Amino acid sequence: MRELQVATKYGTVQGELLHGASVWKGIPYAKPPVGELRFQAPVQPETWEGIRQATQFGPENIQQRNHQPEGVTGTPNESEDSLYLNIWAPEEKGAAPLPVMMWIHGGSFVAGSGSFPVYDGTQLALRGDLIVVTINYRLGPLGFMHMAPLGDSFATNVGLLDQVAALQWVKDNISAFGGDANQVTVFGESAGSMSIAALMAMPASKGLFQRVIMQSGASQFMPAEQASAIRDGMLKILGVEPDNLQKLKTIPAEQIIAAAETIKQQSGAGMALLFQPVLDAVTLPQTPLQAISEGKAKDIPVLIGTTLHEGSLFIQPHIPYSPEIDMVQAVDFMTPNLENRAAIADSYPKTADGQAQVMTDLYFWRSSVQYAAAQQQHAPVWMYRFDWVMPEHPLLHKAVHSIEMYFVFNTLPVLKYMNAEPDEAAAELALKVQDAWISFAKNGKPATAGVDWPAYEQDRATLIFDHEIEVVHDPEASKRELLGL
Repeated sequence: MRELQVATKYGTVQGELLHGASVWKGIPYAKPPVGELRFQAPVQPETWEGIRQATQFGPENIQQRNHQPEGVTGTPNESEDSLYLNIWAPEEKGAAPLPVMMWIHGGSFVAGSGSFPVYDGTQLALRGDLIVVTINYRLGPLGFMHMAPLGDSFATNVGLLDQVAALQWVKDNISAFGGDANQVTVFGESAGSMSIAALMAMPASKGLFQRVIMQSGASQFMPAEQASAIRDGMLKILGVEPDNLQKLKTIPAEQIIAAAETIKQQSGAGMALLFQPVLDAVTLPQTPLQAISEGKAKDIPVLIGTTLHEGSLFIQPHIPYSPEIDMVQAVDFMTPNLENRAAIADSYPKTADGQAQVMTDLYFWRSSVQYAAAQQQHAPVWMYRFDWVMPEHPLLHKAVHSIEMYFVFNTLPVLKYMNAEPDEAAAELALKVQDAWISFAKNGKPATAGVDWPAYEQDRATLIFDHEIEVVHDPEASKRELLGL
């Protein structure tokens, strides 16, 4: 039996046995980033006396809630004080320390939490015989406003620095839970995957992880000038003058979140990410793509991929196509500075589905292929694409953005909240996807039964996860060439 009472650097935590796994929830990995610590880099947590019960998830980071995530009901427990992590481990403790997988959730950098039911680490920990960690980090303006230019009591990219602090906590403490601090795989989806691309480029994260899995997101950043304009707009809405910046430490967090929503509405930003990693001399001195092209993440193997119809989660067929929407502008918005954007735009149907395809290909697939091609010069890379669909389901008849997470964590029952009941074949596919992720975390190479999965090199081998699994070399080569890859 694994000991459920564990001594960390900061104090003792008491976990519990749940569904055959040892679980600890709501462990603080940093001081609450409130008051004077708002908009600052995270600080090590306070120590505590006695035994801290680790049986309840910590609060989710305060966020704008346009709708509840799948599987979450009731009023969420949310707070600016949200820097907590959760750990799953097998019930039985072996002699050797176990590999660690740390999950960074998505949500467009403005939403989400590591405690969502889809991210339950039980099946991954038990089947993989490894340790699973999920985290919360600061979101939206509290995590990604470009504050460093305002002076020493402010920092930029604090949401990313939270992720670094969580990784540092894992390095310092995970051995007490039976984990191997020198065998850490960071994995994440969407904004979580884009965060990983940034972590690969950040000086502060060096040595804190050994492998990465990037699901539906790659190099994403905002130039400092644009981020400064958004910050200045926020300060104006909040009524904060340059000579009274200290007011930013005392304004209720709810007002800051509301101001961000006002900025979004005023700018007509639609799906644009107003809060995201910012180029910043201290925290993120180069774009993630430039950094890895230069070998800044040398020797870190990468497993990276997308779903076949990413954009169909955001732009659904029942949305009428508006002829006023300029497809060339849409292409330019997704990927600025493409010389042949008119030819690219003309290659897509002038329909809502065509717009969804533009989003899939330019925003998700193109950046992932670029990232894979850059990193494979410096470390092994494997590429996948997730194609599985439920033909009769109103949403899942496409392989939409985020669907693969239910397979990675093998939390398919959570799909009942979308009125979807995956069949036995989907359950089998979940095991194969999970096996690949587990193999990568343990051996640095993904493997799943019955398939030889070569690394992503000149022939661009890509594993397709579908009702059948197969390796395809250079899928959609003509489209790749059109997109300048």
